[in-house]
Amino acid sequence: MTAVHPGTMATKPMSEAEWQARVELAACYRIFDHLGWVEMIFNHITARVPGEPGHLLINPFGLMYHEVTASSLVKIDLDGNVLSESDWPINEAGLLIHSVIHANRPDAHCIMHTHTTAGTGVACQRDGLDPDNFYSAQLRDMVAHHDFEGITVDPEEKPRLVADLGERSLMILRNHGLLALGPTVPAAFAALWTLQRGCEIQLAAQSGGRALTPVTEEAAIRSTRESFQLGDRTESGQRLFDALRRKIDRIDPGYAC
Repeated sequence: MTAVHPGTMATKPMSEAEWQARVELAACYRIFDHLGWVEMIFNHITARVPGEPGHLLINPFGLMYHEVTASSLVKIDLDGNVLSESDWPINEAGLLIHSVIHANRPDAHCIMHTHTTAGTGVACQRDGLDPDNFYSAQLRDMVAHHDFEGITVDPEEKPRLVADLGERSLMILRNHGLLALGPTVPAAFAALWTLQRGCEIQLAAQSGGRALTPVTEEAAIRSTRESFQLGDRTESGQRLFDALRRKIDRIDPGYAC
């Protein structure tokens, strides 16, 4: 993995809004660690810096998720220039995927990318995610797909990533992993959690070696519609995220420093 090293750009005093964004994002890294959605020092969760167009927060390349803190997150611009004091570089592969989506999707305040076993397992299946379980049935026509082109460090892949994502907020990177975005950290988390659960149950059901009971197209359409009618995804995502954050605050509160 290629690393982008810290630059020498001048820093300015941190706003309260940035600090709160850092604390929330660091909490998200600890939640991912608690759930096992980790890939050693790799993968990324990024979030925009409030009030600073084109500026993002990303994890330091070299720290595991349980080591990430609010103060250790690295502030960068869309070109990967480091804008905050940091002893750590950033991962070029993470920069490519996240920066181009942040630049082209105004609603992408937060972007999450994982290589979970279940997510990557489904990404390797020719037919990808099927609608035949409770969670995947809620995602009809909501998941984009992008073909594998190698480790994502080639800038020429950027327009294809953006084109394949379109207006969707979930993507299966074929042979690679999962991606989710949202207008808030909790909203992106809730979307990814739903996709992750769909992948987990799909693989578990397939492992039995017996034919699965199919979900009809009508039921999948209704499930997707009803999952939104039950409450705004941003609101329900906030409730889910807050519940997990309370748990992290009890067992691993060191992220908020």
